[in-house]
Amino acid sequence: MQRRTLLVLSGAAIVAVGGALVLNPGPAPAPTPAGAALAFPGLAQRLQSAAKIVATRHDGTLEITRRGETWVLPAKGGYPVRQEKVRELLVGLTELRLTEPRTANPDMLDRLGLDDPTKEGSTATLLRVLDAQGGVIAELVIGRRRVRTQGNVPESAFVRRPGENQAWLAEGRIPVDSDPQLWLDRDIANLPRERVRRVAINRTGQPPLVLTRAEGPDGKLQVTEPADAPPADETNLDEVGRAFEFLTFLDVKPETEIPGEALGDSRFVLTDNLAVVVRPRKDGEAIWVTLAAEGDDEAARLNARWRGWAYQVGPWKEKSFVPLIADLRRQEEPTTPAEDAPAAAPDTPATAPPAAPDAPATAPAGEAPPRPQ
Repeated sequence: MQRRTLLVLSGAAIVAVGGALVLNPGPAPAPTPAGAALAFPGLAQRLQSAAKIVATRHDGTLEITRRGETWVLPAKGGYPVRQEKVRELLVGLTELRLTEPRTANPDMLDRLGLDDPTKEGSTATLLRVLDAQGGVIAELVIGRRRVRTQGNVPESAFVRRPGENQAWLAEGRIPVDSDPQLWLDRDIANLPRERVRRVAINRTGQPPLVLTRAEGPDGKLQVTEPADAPPADETNLDEVGRAFEFLTFLDVKPETEIPGEALGDSRFVLTDNLAVVVRPRKDGEAIWVTLAAEGDDEAARLNARWRGWAYQVGPWKEKSFVPLIADLRRQEEPTTPAEDAPAAAPDTPATAPPAAPDAPATAPAGEAPPRPQ
């Protein structure tokens, strides 16, 4: 009887526990990132009318506007930005998911970098995407990024909606930079030195200078005008040939705003029916250039990028674009003249005189030392 009673009671207990688990399953597991809510549902369709991106921080505001199919920087005279960077930002917003709610206490938001973006010292960024009429398509306050050391783990950041105190951990990439320089494509051209066949340099106030590359696969640039030019250094000549190799700019302005004093112009003749005319100007230590290509399809593509713009390049490029003859001259190695070598004293014999015969170190007691003969 006792054994049967124990079995009945055990079965009843198991049923009771199972029923309790069914009725009260406990806290629901956190949603996976794939199942988390999108921060901006249906945003992809609305972004087709996007006309402006504004990123505001306490130390300044970045504004990018759309002109036709191109995004540009008004602060740089409308120079095009890196289009792939804009696409990455907008796609990131469409895929951003709110994975975990965090604090809703306004006094705690600064710990997540989500305080007022306009407050001095704040690290928050207010990102807004607007349409052509200034209407808001999407806006978000972005705070600290969350660093994860595991591989293949999506990026995440703390975010909140403007006007709300509820903070979220959001999963996705939001590559927003408030520095305009980080949005610019700094590449100007990359034309290998081997393509440069001739350079005609007209420096203001200086006689014409012409460099010509010798024939053959290993031909090098040589000074061919003036005919009586002093010997040139091969490395200095090579720097002229490299003028357009990996050429980048430090700053950019509309051509009508180019500063400085004109230094003249140079015409680079390259292979494949291409020529490039460079017109440099000097503003203090800064060198600004405008570029114009001549030729066929390649020239048209280059002009589409260069036309209407002035580029600030490194100050060392002055000797590449409009060198002086003195800049190309070979530096002679200093030599020590023979007459500057120390000479022997005139009265010093070439060889030492023979030594005198050895004398006894001491004389016998009571005798004087012998006199030398």
